[in-house]
Amino acid sequence: MNNTATTRDYYERMYTEQGFGAQRRYPNEELCRFMGRNFFPIPNAKRAGVRILEVGCGSGANLWMIAREGFDTHGVDLSEESIALARQMLAQYGCKATLRVANMLELDDAPGSYDAVVDVFSSYCLNATEGHRFLQTVHEILKPGGLFFSYFPSKSSDAYTNHKPATLVDEDTLSGIYRQDSPFSGNHYPFRFLHPNEYEQMLVQSGFEVKYSETVSRTYGSGKKRAESIMNPVLHLVLDTAEVFSFITIEARKL
Repeated sequence: MNNTATTRDYYERMYTEQGFGAQRRYPNEELCRFMGRNFFPIPNAKRAGVRILEVGCGSGANLWMIAREGFDTHGVDLSEESIALARQMLAQYGCKATLRVANMLELDDAPGSYDAVVDVFSSYCLNATEGHRFLQTVHEILKPGGLFFSYFPSKSSDAYTNHKPATLVDEDTLSGIYRQDSPFSGNHYPFRFLHPNEYEQMLVQSGFEVKYSETVSRTYGSGKKRAESIMNPVLHLVLDTAEVFSFITIEARKL
């Protein structure tokens, strides 16, 4: 089975079994900041002329915000079930978007179709070679001066530095997240990480100018450990073993 089929089957199963519970229901905070910096200053009367595409849109947690703000909103995802859920999510908020089932590596949009393309924790499922192809595709479908936003796993994450029993598919990509106490354990499909400077170099090589780059870290498992330490102070040292997962939040402009 190829990587695309493996990833698609995982998400079809997850969305079918868990519905909206498979994903957060509200937009990514860093995406909100990106929108605030670049698009929310646009007058409401002009927003319908701004086309924004989310790749790997899932069940629509980000799309409804973009659509409700009045932008011409588009979303693609590998999973048919996720697109069906996204339609329901948009209906709940009384807004509309153009949705379709598609592979982010095989988008058939005309060159210069979008003012922005956003990737919130989605293109990490591509291996290193596919990741380069994806950025070339994004560059092609953006308008001149269009913006690309990505929220992407960083190699400083414990899930990458302590990845066994997963194996490396290439220098950036794990075979999945197999360690049971790792964040995102159970994601048994290609899972790619980058250093910020690697991502920046890839974008420059693909014809972009990097406008913003930051690393955001989250701690996983600390809530449970903290509760245990309150009940038994002897256990307070387990706080040191809480998992850290870091994300690159990056914004680039098509030259």
